[in-house]
Amino acid sequence: MKDIEKLFENNKKFVQHWLDRDENYFKKLAQLQEPKFLWIGCADSRVPANEITGLDPGEVFVHRNIANMVVHTDINCLSVIQYAVKVLKVEHILVVGHYGCGGVKAAMGQHNFGLIDNWLRNIKDVYRMHEDELNGIEDEETRFRLLCEMNIKEQVLNVCNTSIVQKAWKEGQKLSVHGWVFDVADGILHDLEVSASDISHINTIYQYKIK
Repeated sequence: MKDIEKLFENNKKFVQHWLDRDENYFKKLAQLQEPKFLWIGCADSRVPANEITGLDPGEVFVHRNIANMVVHTDINCLSVIQYAVKVLKVEHILVVGHYGCGGVKAAMGQHNFGLIDNWLRNIKDVYRMHEDELNGIEDEETRFRLLCEMNIKEQVLNVCNTSIVQKAWKEGQKLSVHGWVFDVADGILHDLEVSASDISHINTIYQYKIK
């Protein structure tokens, strides 16, 4: 129970920190949520969105899952994207993975982990699409890091392929999708330079005729 008690103690320090800056901070925070960013990241405890980017509470809307996936059958993730785009009117969707991702590492092997195998299969699909390039890399760590990057890029495409994002672009809404990778070893974010801000980035087979 001491571990739990510590969390409540930390919460009191958190509250005092912000009250010292502005005695009305939480009253203001409770009134409105206007983040410019939606962060779709990994559930890994070492990759906290606010801390990494130096953003305050209320400045980033966050969705996290194993290996920062955007799966077209995941109603949870799609609901988050729709709310962020349609209601909050975020201007940037950030798909942020990280080197050393356990989900990506597990997907590279043939071990059976149970229920999560069905989720990891989406990453295996990414591996299969780039199999020749990945298998041509002898160093396992280099191959691992590259697959982490490839997975992020694929999820950026998956975000863009949603009717939610395409409708926003069709209606002229200011919205960009970005792919970043975080290096846990040094704390640095890296832009993978796969940003998209209009429908031209989408393969025609995924483009919807939105009225």
